[in-house]
Amino acid sequence: MNNILILIIIFFIAVNALALFIMLFDKIKSAKDGAERISEGLMFFLATAFGSLGVCAGMYLFRHKTKKWYFIIGIPMLIIQNLAFLYLVYMYLSNR
Repeated sequence: MNNILILIIIFFIAVNALALFIMLFDKIKSAKDGAERISEGLMFFLATAFGSLGVCAGMYLFRHKTKKWYFIIGIPMLIIQNLAFLYLVYMYLSNR
């Protein structure tokens, strides 16, 4: 593996780990009355910023946001977008 691919993989894993942690943190907060929650906008921002696999894993591991239609439809679409964009970045950087 070349250095570019290693950096892309490390970045992807770090963002998805953060997104998974945010989903867990919000799930824990949701059980407490009056607790300040993580906004859905931040969750979608993280998913758009290459954390879609972490958000999706958090949805199903923690059973969080699984009844919201925009998460059920939007997150899988963002997974496709994230993977396609990362592939294009890798192809561009590897041909330089």
